[in-house]
Amino acid sequence: MAGVDVAGEGDAVLRAVHGVLLPGFTGTRVPAWLEHAARTGLAGVVLFAHNTPDLPTTVALTRRLHELSPDLVVATDEEGGDVSRLEVAEGSSLPGAAALGVLDDERATHDVGEALGRLLASAGVDLDLAPVLDVNHPDNPVIGVRAFGDSPWLVARHGVALARGLHRGGVAACAKHFPGHGSTTTDSHLTLPVVSDDLEVLERRDLAPFVAALAADADGGPGLDALMTAHVVVEALGPAPASLEPAVVALARERGFTGPVVTDALDMRAVSDGADVGEVAVRAVEAGADLLCLGTTRGRDDEALFRTAVDALVAAVAAGRVTTDRLEASAARTAALRERVRTRREDAGVVPGEQAAQRARAALADVGERVAREAVRGSGPAWPPLGDGARPEVVDLRVRLDHAAGRTALHVQHALTGRWPGTVVHPPLGDDAFAELLAALEPSGRPAGDEPVRPLVVVTREPVPGSEERARLTDLRAVRPDLVVVHTGVPTAGRRWFTTLGGAPPAVVLACGTGRANARAAVELLAAGWDAHDLDPSASPPAGDDRGTDQADTTPKGAGR
Repeated sequence: MAGVDVAGEGDAVLRAVHGVLLPGFTGTRVPAWLEHAARTGLAGVVLFAHNTPDLPTTVALTRRLHELSPDLVVATDEEGGDVSRLEVAEGSSLPGAAALGVLDDERATHDVGEALGRLLASAGVDLDLAPVLDVNHPDNPVIGVRAFGDSPWLVARHGVALARGLHRGGVAACAKHFPGHGSTTTDSHLTLPVVSDDLEVLERRDLAPFVAALAADADGGPGLDALMTAHVVVEALGPAPASLEPAVVALARERGFTGPVVTDALDMRAVSDGADVGEVAVRAVEAGADLLCLGTTRGRDDEALFRTAVDALVAAVAAGRVTTDRLEASAARTAALRERVRTRREDAGVVPGEQAAQRARAALADVGERVAREAVRGSGPAWPPLGDGARPEVVDLRVRLDHAAGRTALHVQHALTGRWPGTVVHPPLGDDAFAELLAALEPSGRPAGDEPVRPLVVVTREPVPGSEERARLTDLRAVRPDLVVVHTGVPTAGRRWFTTLGGAPPAVVLACGTGRANARAAVELLAAGWDAHDLDPSASPPAGDDRGTDQADTTPKGAGR
């Protein structure tokens, strides 16, 4: 390691520095630099989708990591729905948090958490970077369907249920993004969001779910094992991003949280240039963070990214900015988390292995299918069943990359072509190609004696007034008013957007996300049809109320086993 004396005191410093780092790495094999770090005190690793292309590969990789260091914490972002790592190739078996919020059945959320925990534990993962406890704002570009909803009370109840389910499944739970990322209107992967509300608003809206989830689990352990901070400036708490703001970690400790505080990925543009994370790593430790998530290494030199953090922290120790005692205190919190994982895995009866992981995935798919069928709903005008020979035409209007999910998923298109062979799927269209499509869809543009008109399925996520997605949807409705929308964004926001399109609202499937489970449930609805349902948000029953968490018991109904 450049610039590091690995003998004597230097070796102790290096181990202390390694004890606060959660790097990523490229590929499905452990690189030499990571083997060395794992043997010299590395806290853990974060697995991304390129590390976990399938379950056999994931099991072999986590087994090797734990052989190198039994105390290594293997973490990943497995939220279900739009954000999946272990099931990225085929899409998540779970419909995601928004669907659970719509269903509003805490037992179902607990069952989802337990099934997901069993899959992760069977695959050798120790820490799930979930649940998302952000209370979503309709204009949020990065949280959206990753949140349970826009009610603090709803998010609190289901966040607790999911975390407890993960524990029963045998893994640790890390809530995010403290002290709240839901009310922002910019994406921290790209820029630095700012929350300007006062502390009273934050307490009532953003902090309430975290406070609820901090309550002890029924097994006597902590409700949350780890807490991830957000790259968001919360002006009421201080001028720095929350992940670098001492007042934010102090707030978590004041609320009774004793576990490790994890940063969001330090390569995100909200806090760094994406290549050199050294100084931001030092600042995060100074702010009180215990585990530094360095970020994805796809398309980067993974060792170089790791070394920038290590060298900066070693230099910070030498300069007196950070002490080894401080680093070792963080390592002790992580060690306590690792011991709890061992205990919970034993209690769950989970032994990691390929066959166990395959069985757990099958069980997860059963739970996810059941939840998706209940949560994904048809709305607006009645939609007639599509017969076996329907062969729809599909236009995807989603134009913005989802940085958290990693891509704009095509699971809806795959589900449609799987159900109706011969379905025509249009690729993303530029302006000229879209104009040609509109002309072809015009009734006057169809040659005499041409084949029957195909059902037109339009995929949306954010048809916000003034957006390109909205404008194109309006244009398509002008030539094909009989179209049906599969809306993969926030369902409550979707209701509002579609009722303000002008004229009668379209038939809409509120899919609550774009995961595989959501897509299959949406296609089942298109095949079965539905009676008319009011799209007016005021006409739909509330998913939950907005009572503060001090006004009611936050224990999920029946989930305290």
